Amino acid sequence: MRTHTSMDPSRAPASGLAPALVSAVAFGSSGVAAKPLIEAGMEPLHVTWLRAAGGALVLLPLAWRHRALVRERPWLLLGFGLLAVAGVQACYFTALSRIPVGVALLIEYLAPALVLLWVRFVQRRAVSRAAAVGMVLAVGGLSCVVEVWSGLRLDGLGLLLALGAACCQVGYFVLSDHGSTAEGDHAARPPADPAGVIAYGLLIGALALTVVARPWHTDWSVLADSAPLHGTAVHGLALLAWIVLVATATAYLTGVVSVRRLSPPVAGVVACLEAVVATVLAWVLLREHLSAVQLAGGALVLLGALVAQRSTPKPRAAAAPPVAGSGGTADAALDVSAR
Repeated sequence: MRTHTSMDPSRAPASGLAPALVSAVAFGSSGVAAKPLIEAGMEPLHVTWLRAAGGALVLLPLAWRHRALVRERPWLLLGFGLLAVAGVQACYFTALSRIPVGVALLIEYLAPALVLLWVRFVQRRAVSRAAAVGMVLAVGGLSCVVEVWSGLRLDGLGLLLALGAACCQVGYFVLSDHGSTAEGDHAARPPADPAGVIAYGLLIGALALTVVARPWHTDWSVLADSAPLHGTAVHGLALLAWIVLVATATAYLTGVVSVRRLSPPVAGVVACLEAVVATVLAWVLLREHLSAVQLAGGALVLLGALVAQRSTPKPRAAAAPPVAGSGGTADAALDVSAR
């Protein structure tokens, strides 16, 4: 997921907090803007493709500027595109068609805890007691969110898709960790520019989703019509513009700025506000009310994610600077998310 970085004296927490908040709010709004389109008849995968393709088009100048990355870090770009963009967002948006926005995002926030399982059982590295506590808190909170004592009243496939989004984040973070050193030798590689990785990740993700989503079958009439949002008819193109310009381009770019300026723990805490923002917006705009037990469970999931990410052991190899992504946090250094 992400690689750990030491505190850089050039970081400016005060100047990084504002873009971090903007990024969290922008990422958190993606589900609220996408769900009306899905409920109006557009396939979740088509919405996902439009988001990735639109974001790739907006960030195309960055891709050209950092075109050397294609030669220097092809596997990192491929991993980011297939997992952090295509995988995470396809699973997340499809889950939205079956379960509430807040629940889908909270499940996705199991990713930091799942990283600990990879570290402990695959890499066979010790994890701290605090990290184990974070894992228990996250799983316990998730049990409250899905209300397991009621026989999983939420859609089972929707829950699996949200969990798939979390697993895709883990896959990218692991790949990113391996990609921080040169292939075939142990020398540390120059850091990949986060903006370039994001631009190419969206481009590769859009190409991959083209094969799966087959956008030529998209019901374009949904974009030409209006969709209800909190009782108000909002034009489909306006919702799409929000998803592309705000929840994708703005969210990713402000995430890059914030992670570079904030210390890893602070960046991780602020990034976790994404789940809170998404839940509140879904409550206010989509009228997706969660019970008190589910809200308490969500708080436990976020607390567990924070404890887990702050306690992940430092990697053995030299680490690369943070790379921002589609929402969610792990290893407390990168802001990758989904959604």
